[in-house]
Amino acid sequence: MKLIIQIPCYNEAETLTIALDHLPKHIDGIDTIETLIINDGSKDDTVEVAKKWGVDHVVSFTRNKGLARGFMAGIDACLRLGADIIVNTDADDQYCGDDIQELVKPILEGKSDYVIGERPIDATEHFSWKKKKLQHLGSFIVRVASGTNVPDAPSGFRALSRDAAMRLNVTNEYTYTLETIIQAGHERMAISSVPVRTNPELRKSRLFKSIRMYVKRSASVIIRSFVMYKPLRFFVTIGSILMIAGVALGIRFMVYYANGNGGGHIQSLILTAILLMMGFQTVMTGFLADTIAAQRKIIEDVQYRVKDLEYNQK
Repeated sequence: MKLIIQIPCYNEAETLTIALDHLPKHIDGIDTIETLIINDGSKDDTVEVAKKWGVDHVVSFTRNKGLARGFMAGIDACLRLGADIIVNTDADDQYCGDDIQELVKPILEGKSDYVIGERPIDATEHFSWKKKKLQHLGSFIVRVASGTNVPDAPSGFRALSRDAAMRLNVTNEYTYTLETIIQAGHERMAISSVPVRTNPELRKSRLFKSIRMYVKRSASVIIRSFVMYKPLRFFVTIGSILMIAGVALGIRFMVYYANGNGGGHIQSLILTAILLMMGFQTVMTGFLADTIAAQRKIIEDVQYRVKDLEYNQK
């Protein structure tokens, strides 16, 4: 059983050694533990620091491509290197390395394919009150969109089985954390969470410059993922709201018309027609999107089989 711990890095020379020193050297049930860093176009000595420490593998980009692409590049490399389990953690030592043993345990026991570390958000001192509330809200929305019970969706501390890793696709360029949970829920993967500890903050987050930007980008990822994986539900819901509003206005017009006041409310009749047409078109868009989604599922299955042949060839 081979475990590879991957660490996305962007100018992490100051903190990388600390994070690497805290990684476990032995885990019961694991025969081999290797480390891999994804150098996302770092301008400092991140790669030199990693090699000096003794990192087993390095994946490098010539320019910064973002966390999502870095994560998937690491997954691809780990699979090619024969990883049975892949753990993703941060280079700023945010997560307690000793908890990797707890993170991989459900996979070793055959209970889960995808495990996410649940941080003690409310007890984390360097999280502001606003950030804590937004973390909880974002996780709730992801649970609704994915049909899972993951309590800490933005957590980057996670473990994947080989099979789960081969099924993942990330289409946005911002972050992998939210989209992969929604995809995992849609694919009916065995996904679970385990409580993990966090370390004191060594540096500020680089993923977003402000709370407003974080909310904007996260909302965009969630909506896009929901449309991609549950298009019929999304468009039918919107279309139904438009049609119900149109019917309500139509009934209102009929009441006025029955009382002899219909002439002064022609605008309501026009708006009724517009809303009903918009609602109908939105519902039809949902059926079309659902057909496209069905085709995407077939393509994803073909992609999985191709990956299985490619990564598992001797």
